[in-house]
Parts: sequence; C-alpha cells; structure tokens
Amino acid sequence: MKKNRLGTSDLIVGEIGLGCMSLGTDESQVIPLLHEALDLGINFLDTADIYDNGHNEELIGKAIKGRRSDVIIASKVGNTRVEGQDGLVWNPSKAHIMEAIKESLRRLQTDYIDLYQLHGGTLDDNIDETIEAFAQLKREGLIREYGISSIRPNVIREYVDRSHIVSVMSQYSILDRRPEEEVLPLLTQKGISSIVRGAVASGALADGREDKAQKGYLDISGEEVISLRQQLEPLTQANRSLSQTAIQYVLAHPAVAVLAAGASSSQQLRENVEAASSPALTDDELQMIRSIRAANQYTQHR
Repeated sequence: MKKNRLGTSDLIVGEIGLGCMSLGTDESQVIPLLHEALDLGINFLDTADIYDNGHNEELIGKAIKGRRSDVIIASKVGNTRVEGQDGLVWNPSKAHIMEAIKESLRRLQTDYIDLYQLHGGTLDDNIDETIEAFAQLKREGLIREYGISSIRPNVIREYVDRSHIVSVMSQYSILDRRPEEEVLPLLTQKGISSIVRGAVASGALADGREDKAQKGYLDISGEEVISLRQQLEPLTQANRSLSQTAIQYVLAHPAVAVLAAGASSSQQLRENVEAASSPALTDDELQMIRSIRAANQYTQHR
C-alpha cells in the first residue's frame, strides 16, 4: 500500500486507513477485525472519545497490545456529555482537552496519541486557548501532532493561519466536492494533509447499493445519484469497480494523505484495501467525472 506523510510531520500513513466509528461494540468481532486490518497493511486507525461512549477507544487499546509501534492512532476531542442533558455539548476549552486526553490514553492503553484532532469547531470558540492546549500536549509528549476535523472553511482557515496543524479531516466524495473549492487548494498550498471520510457517500457510490443511491445523498435526489452512477459505468466496466472509482477519485487529489474508510466486516475491510491497488484514474477520467452535473451539484451549498 502506498504510504504518505501527514503534512510535514514524521507520521507516515498508508493511504487506506480504518475509520473505527462503525466497528460496533462486540469485542469478539471487533478485535479480530482490527487485527486483520493491521495484517492487511492498514496502520492508520481513526477514533474519537465519544464513539460508543469511549468503548471504541477501549477496543482499539486491547487490539494493539504488542503492536503499538505499528499503528498511527488518531483520536478526537471537543464533544462531551453532561449528566441529565440530552445530546452532546461542545467544549473546546483547554481545561476539557487537558482532562479528556487522560481518559483517552487510559482507554487506549498507551502513553501517547499520534494525532489528536479537534472534533469540530466554530468561530465563536476561544481558538487561541484551544491551540494552546494542543501545543502544550505536544510539548509534554502526550501527542505527536494535532489537527482538526471540520467541514467549515472559515474555521479551517483560522487553524491553518494560527496553528501548527498537520491535517484536516473532512467529508469528500464525487457527490460532495465542497473541499475542492477552497479547503483542498489551501491545504496543498500550506503543506497540510487532508484526511478523507465518506468517499463512497454513505453507500450511494458503493457497488450493489442501488438502494442507498435511490435515497439520494445530501440534497442530491435519488434520481440524480442513479444517473451519476450510470454515467460512471464506462470507468467501471474494465478493471475498476464503482467503489474503487469513488475511492480513487479522492485519493487522486495531491492534498489527500489517507482515506479513513469505515468497515464493519472482513469483506468491507478487504474491499477498501483492494481499492488502493486498483488502477488510478487518468487525467481524462478525472475530468470526465468533474464534468458530470450531479457531481458538482452539492458544491453550491455550504
């Protein structure tokens, strides 16, 4: 599997990673799946402190025992639950971040996190305080690098300009090309890496998932998604499937270092890894995809 550097850091990641949110909570299934991921060459595991109320981190911690040096662990912070209150409460304060990492380290059974990411962000936050928290954690050796997970260009710009982030995690696919407008060019210019999620658009661009396509995606109708799938068929009839086409599309951008692809089964895991070795899209094929109207539809909405 091709390896990429995250930004200008020392973190080297395989271009296909594992987004761990969809793993589930059954330890007897999750641990073997994580072991299989590592055996297949996946070294980037993306989680968050709120996934399954921290249980996701605990399962990763159990799975990587004896293999810590083989893994780049990425986790996230910023959301919290308040007793007696429904939903999540946004808290990017330094005090919260400095406490939250202690629990993440305990659950992950490690003394450092490779990439610690702010799990969101708004312009109303005390951004300087948030940055100072991450900078202090790096000085103390509790994290190796930090980044942000966000789809908001205005927030991303602030962190690009004011901090030393090495990565930005964003949703990006043929059906959601918003990052191409501003975010990806900015990251390319600044030497910051993109971590992609959602390359197959919640299944709308997955092989054999016409049912997902018919439901539409974001504000794109099911009819338009089906039409786009049909227009992509010339790219999938030879030696590349629809899912592989969708994955190769996002990997083609120079800012993208790794796709954090979700998987809840061995088959999905292997399909994701196989996509990395499928034929890369040519410049003509990339241009053809970009010319499809539905592919550009969602770029008009923020």
